[in-house]
Amino acid sequence: MKINDLLEKFEIFQTNEEKEVMSRLDGVMSLDSFTERDQAIIENLIRKSLVSKVHKNGSILVMANEL
Repeated sequence: MKINDLLEKFEIFQTNEEKEVMSRLDGVMSLDSFTERDQAIIENLIRKSLVSKVHKNGSILVMANEL
């Protein structure tokens, strides 16, 4: 049996708050444009590899990864 057969419907669990923040991530956005609560949720999404964080010219940018 191949690993792809086992992981055919593999999904990473997201809370309702995480789903809501993910829906608002439109392209590359500044982390500072989010509230403090949303920034904490985005940090959780980064740990889950659902969001990428990039440092550019002294600012922090975030973007949703493709699913």
